[in-house]
Amino acid sequence: MNKSELIDAMAADAGISKASAKKALDCMMGCVSSTLKGGGRVSLVGFGSWSVSNRAARDGRNPQTGATIKIAAKNVVKFKAGADLSGSVN
Repeated sequence: MNKSELIDAMAADAGISKASAKKALDCMMGCVSSTLKGGGRVSLVGFGSWSVSNRAARDGRNPQTGATIKIAAKNVVKFKAGADLSGSVN
């Protein structure tokens, strides 16, 4: 399912227009992004939680040449599925 299919499904399930569903989805994604950017954590009970983790700098290897390269440290977003979501797919 891509974003437009999700918007269509949200609009049909909630009985709202596609424009309203798109606005709600964009708002949700923006709120999650800004919270994570600020170093916070977003948790939706039963669905899952997003958090930011720091990945340390490390040495890597160029697969074509075999040369060692430095990979810079960076922040990465992690998602941990909640119990209800995990249970619904098993």
